[in-house]
Amino acid sequence: MPIYKYRVKKGIASISDGKIEALTEKEAIEKLNQMGFMPLRLEKEVVSTQTKSVAPKVRGRIKSQEITVFSRELASLFKSGVPILNALGIIMEQSESPALRGIIQDIHDAIKEGTTFSSILTRYPKVFSPLYVAMVRTGENSSALPEVLLGITEHRIKQEKLTSRLRMAMAYPILMALVGVGTIIFMFAFVIPRLARIYVDMGQVLPLPTRILLAMSHGLSNWWLAVILVFTVFVFILRRQGKTQGGKRFWSSVSLRVPILGKFILKAELSRFCRTLGLLLKNGVAILSAIDIAIPVLDNELIKDWIGKSHRDLEQGGSFGKSLRGSKLIPLFMSNLISVGEESGKLQDALEEVGNSYEQDTEEAIMIMSSLLEPLMILIMGLMVGFIVVAMLLPIFDINTMVR
Repeated sequence: MPIYKYRVKKGIASISDGKIEALTEKEAIEKLNQMGFMPLRLEKEVVSTQTKSVAPKVRGRIKSQEITVFSRELASLFKSGVPILNALGIIMEQSESPALRGIIQDIHDAIKEGTTFSSILTRYPKVFSPLYVAMVRTGENSSALPEVLLGITEHRIKQEKLTSRLRMAMAYPILMALVGVGTIIFMFAFVIPRLARIYVDMGQVLPLPTRILLAMSHGLSNWWLAVILVFTVFVFILRRQGKTQGGKRFWSSVSLRVPILGKFILKAELSRFCRTLGLLLKNGVAILSAIDIAIPVLDNELIKDWIGKSHRDLEQGGSFGKSLRGSKLIPLFMSNLISVGEESGKLQDALEEVGNSYEQDTEEAIMIMSSLLEPLMILIMGLMVGFIVVAMLLPIFDINTMVR
């Protein structure tokens, strides 16, 4: 029978290590729970004799939706009693993506040689996330791989729907911005220079808005290459700084302080984290390992740092919920509910409740943002174009006044 090394928590600050025999990881966690322990970390004692082969390079981009479909189809075939090698062969034949077919072929060959499904998935970290691999490994250990794959599929579908709604909400404002910028460039490049020649020939003193507009047009006409170069260098510097740790922390701080948008980002991040952590706990992953896997799904560095601190506090025997309560970023609703879940032994349910609540708030925020951004973009574009038109017509109005 397999032996699992564990680290468990009992009481407020009592941490102990040991070993336990169990057929699966899920059974080991159930035994520890029955003994009154809260499993923090669980590792199977195995001596691997397999040599790690080098996976072929992925040729082409694989969409997230393709992995979701792959997971759903594989789960359906498993539930129908189809062996894994046959299931992979069926999916590979009907896949339209050459890149995905290559990966499935590699998985098929590796499993045929004796490698486990979860082990081969680790060869493709850009395609299968640590969350995906951990869930599959748990499914293998508990002999519940079809159910786990369906859980992964449901989780991915919810995340993809939220991302799709956000993209749809931003599509119209972005289109309006592009049309508005294109219109302004056209007027600066073709309309204003022709009218400027007419005004110069008139020899009269032009109104201030008209002079400002003509100066801008003249500057862009003569220095357009320099403007493009400066803009390109500026964007390059921002992108490069954004990839550094300091840059990530700076932009993470800025994004959370933006009015309205900051709360939206915070709830979207926490919703994704809680859903991921709850899914891992539901499938028998020990809490410390689950937090380690769930942290990378966060994009905001400040939230990552505080979750990491709470992880260390929990490892030392503290309370996850109480540690989160000490952060100014984490809402009290989340930290209090997690504390209650820890005390009642229903942490998974508490995380699911937090995830559902914040996901609903995020969807409502997306609807509000989309309904407000559209008229706001129209107003901004209208004011800019209106200023240009009025500035160009003011000299004509002055001539009419002088004639009268």
